[in-house]
Amino acid sequence: MGVATGPAGLVVIDVDAHACELPDRDRLLPGVGISAGVDLTGLANGFHTLGVLAALRGAASPANDESTLRVRTPSGGLHVWYRNEGGHHWQCSSGSGGGRALAWQVDVRAHGGYIVAPGTVTPAGVYRPVGSVRMPAPLPAWLARELERTGHLPSASVPRARPVPPRARQAVIAAGGGRGGGNRVLTGVLAEVAACVAVPEGAAFSEKLNRAAYTAGGLVAAGHVTEAEATRALRDAAEQARPGQQRRCLAIIRGGLSAGLARPLSLGGRA
Repeated sequence: MGVATGPAGLVVIDVDAHACELPDRDRLLPGVGISAGVDLTGLANGFHTLGVLAALRGAASPANDESTLRVRTPSGGLHVWYRNEGGHHWQCSSGSGGGRALAWQVDVRAHGGYIVAPGTVTPAGVYRPVGSVRMPAPLPAWLARELERTGHLPSASVPRARPVPPRARQAVIAAGGGRGGGNRVLTGVLAEVAACVAVPEGAAFSEKLNRAAYTAGGLVAAGHVTEAEATRALRDAAEQARPGQQRRCLAIIRGGLSAGLARPLSLGGRA
């Protein structure tokens, strides 16, 4: 039996344990850079990537969350059920696809998705509850922030992009971007970030800031701007859009920059 997660007010984290080859490092934890010096020996499935993400955020892995309903799947995976109490229209994703993703081999079931109900018997086996809890707990705040950061909120109808903040534009020009296409690329993504000031919630701000930082990292790696000036421009644009959220914004900027630095961006596309 399947449950429509959106209408049921659910967000289910679907952790897979498929045996397959590791993807590129930038796909393991989207927006979180993993340098080449990090040894990935032993990392093999969604339980591992979700655990690493939780550890980076100072939280316990949802796979070990005994406060909520968890269901073991016949394939060895795990469904972690949470209640969506914030009224957000969280979107589905596939951790092994090419679009939005929370982590590699970690799917998200929300609006537009379905999840197999506990106790369901299929030809592959039974979906068995784990532990004694049979009710979903509220979606943890840190996990909600990660879902927003990775683009799991739909883009709102955002008014026409406002000009990039003067300080941000000055930083781009000071970095040398004003001389050519690098300026146009960075100014465009910064404008999307700055325009979020008109929409306090639901503007996919985290996704846009992460994308801008990733783009800036690629421009830095290709020598179009310096890292210091790109960081300053990103922080200025973020501060205009979300005043008082410097720590959160800086974490997104650092993650996006780190990932982008590994992929130099030529003016014709990624190198």
